Amino acid sequence: MAISEKILFSLPVGNFADKTLFALVSEFFKIYLPNEKKSSAHTIRAYQTSLNMFFDFIKAKHCILLREITFAMMERKTLLEFLDYLENERGCSITTRNHRLLSIRSFLSYISKTEASAVVCWEDIKKIPVIRPPETLVEHMSESAVEAVLSQPDTAKQKGQRDFFLMLFLYQTGARIQELLDIRLRDIVFGETPVVTLRGKGSKARVVPLRDKAAKHLEAYIERFHANEILRFSEQYLFYVTRAGVKKRMTEDNARHLIHKYGVSAKEQCPEVPGNVHPHLFRHSVAMHLYQHGVELTLVSQWLGHSNLETTLIYAHADTEMKRQAIANAIPENSPLSEHLNTQRYQIDDDDLLRQLCGLK
Repeated sequence: MAISEKILFSLPVGNFADKTLFALVSEFFKIYLPNEKKSSAHTIRAYQTSLNMFFDFIKAKHCILLREITFAMMERKTLLEFLDYLENERGCSITTRNHRLLSIRSFLSYISKTEASAVVCWEDIKKIPVIRPPETLVEHMSESAVEAVLSQPDTAKQKGQRDFFLMLFLYQTGARIQELLDIRLRDIVFGETPVVTLRGKGSKARVVPLRDKAAKHLEAYIERFHANEILRFSEQYLFYVTRAGVKKRMTEDNARHLIHKYGVSAKEQCPEVPGNVHPHLFRHSVAMHLYQHGVELTLVSQWLGHSNLETTLIYAHADTEMKRQAIANAIPENSPLSEHLNTQRYQIDDDDLLRQLCGLK
């Protein structure tokens, strides 16, 4: 009996319009991604989010229940409508749109190998192109803005102490929020050179050295929130929430909510704080600050866990553009020098001259 057939019979009894579809969904998430493709838990969660959103969109479009969805409903036109919905109604970025598309395409590619009725759907959907996002300057906070956000939590209270250190550690390590929240106590090593092990995309691990300030704050945090824990052997998450007396891993949504809240209050005190402060902003900010203070891009790339140096070049481009803007703004409009920067002086109105300059004559 094939795996999908075993899963098919293990699904709860119900009036499924296409029970094979949900058997393959189960096989994709429970067997293929974790066991065959060796995907990380973070990657699997991202795929789950994408497919859940697509299913919810199909449900709303057809006014049906989840169990009534069929392969035929997952066709090109509906997927394009879903992608437009993400951009126009949910305000998602091009990057997020592309990620949702690739996740759904990956699922349909998988099931097309075992389900004949899905082949035509897959052949049509795989033609939907990934959109190249427009080149924009990397968003980051100034050092003053970072200080303003970090000053918001009330450290006289336990929750304030936790929130302050969470944001400080994001900035000091340059970690992605998933990497930060996945840290367990056994991943931390103190000593002559304190380090923390982060597990990034594809479960790739990297060791990040901790500066003295970060290490001291970390020791104080552990003493306050993890008293009597033996770091070397502890599976306890560094950042947690307590529910029904049980410590559980803090979720990304929890972290985003508290960081956004502190960003809103910080902006009232410091105009330099961006309108939307989110976890990844700390990663961009510390990378930019390191580059501006003279750290080589190759070291910044390794520290951030980038697999390709080109990914890190966004910080060099952003810094160059900021310098260009600063130079342009450095000469006041009423300065005698401004007339020498007037681009109108270089406009060519003579057709013959233009042809000569362009090599047409």
